[in-house]
Amino acid sequence: MNTQHNPVPRPARISWRLIGWGAAAALLMVPLVAMQFTSEVNWDETDFIVMGALLAAVGGAMELGVRQSGNRTYRAGFAVAVLGAFLTVWSNLAVGIVGNEDRAFNFWFFGVLVLGMFGALVARFRALGMASTLLAMAVAQVALFVLAALSVPASPWPALFFAPFWLLSAGLFALAGRDVR
Repeated sequence: MNTQHNPVPRPARISWRLIGWGAAAALLMVPLVAMQFTSEVNWDETDFIVMGALLAAVGGAMELGVRQSGNRTYRAGFAVAVLGAFLTVWSNLAVGIVGNEDRAFNFWFFGVLVLGMFGALVARFRALGMASTLLAMAVAQVALFVLAALSVPASPWPALFFAPFWLLSAGLFALAGRDVR
């Protein structure tokens, strides 16, 4: 009698990591393809290097967030925060948040991100500490909006665009922290 075990083959699974890094590579290729069809998109090597570094930082941050917790709510909070940070840096470098990218006031928006990184380290990436950090980031974002409204001749309204990212992320981290208790 032959007792050989022949397992049923499973279909191949594509990992979320592969999808994420593939999406980052595809996103980096969009301007390259667009440059072949229109003169409206005109990136040089520096633009590709900066965007590549930014996408690598986003991917690395997402890898960190996934490793910090298996809780989906925590991961969602981390993803929303990373998306908000990406959009902050990208828009600030491309066109500036208040006025144009050359306006010195825009440098302060990077301070909100530094506050977030410092807060995450102090909180040791624990959910409730992350919630407090993201709430502080939202307050700092609104404070910068008020300061811009009082001191910068350009429209300050784009400064408020990022506060909902920090608030949503804070709420998700708070929910994740409540689940841990």
